[in-house]
Amino acid sequence: MPYRRTPKVQERLDAQRETIVAAATRQLAEHGYGGCSVAAVAERAGVAVGSVYRHFPTKADLVVHVFRQVVTREVEAVRVASAAAGEPAERVLAAVETFAQRALKAPKQAYALLAEPVDALIDAERLEFRRAYTDVIAEHVAAGVRQGVLPAQDGRLTAAALVGAAAEVLIGPLTSGNAGDVAELRTFILRALGGSDARHA
Repeated sequence: MPYRRTPKVQERLDAQRETIVAAATRQLAEHGYGGCSVAAVAERAGVAVGSVYRHFPTKADLVVHVFRQVVTREVEAVRVASAAAGEPAERVLAAVETFAQRALKAPKQAYALLAEPVDALIDAERLEFRRAYTDVIAEHVAAGVRQGVLPAQDGRLTAAALVGAAAEVLIGPLTSGNAGDVAELRTFILRALGGSDARHA
């Protein structure tokens, strides 16, 4: 007869898993992917290394889980901020500026999400990360075209280009701490959308 975990045992395992994920999330935010070793996470969580492997077969599996949680939270913050802005161009600006501001507040985490050398499994998550941001921005671009306040364009293509540009612009500031280039993003976004710099100054 196969062993069946009691509810109490399962509850303890679930709590341990949550503790490990929380520790990995903090470790990633403070030390990036390179500093998010299983041993470091285990020490931070106050568990044995084997306990981490009981829940996550590899470091990549653990970090993918953390990535998904972090990305869900970050994308939701961008969605809320952009929805609260005015017309479509302002919503796109709010989306990118929120993305940039939050990244600069957690540079190690943002660099891990955007550009740090990682395993292939995590690279695949990065694509999902960019798609999620692209979806938010594409919605606002398409609305602007429908309303006639933005010139005709492929909303998804524009959104993907803006997400890629924002990520590229952020890499320098995330590693150097100099946020000067980010200030120019606003002008770039408006011109890319086909809007007027003066109107949104």
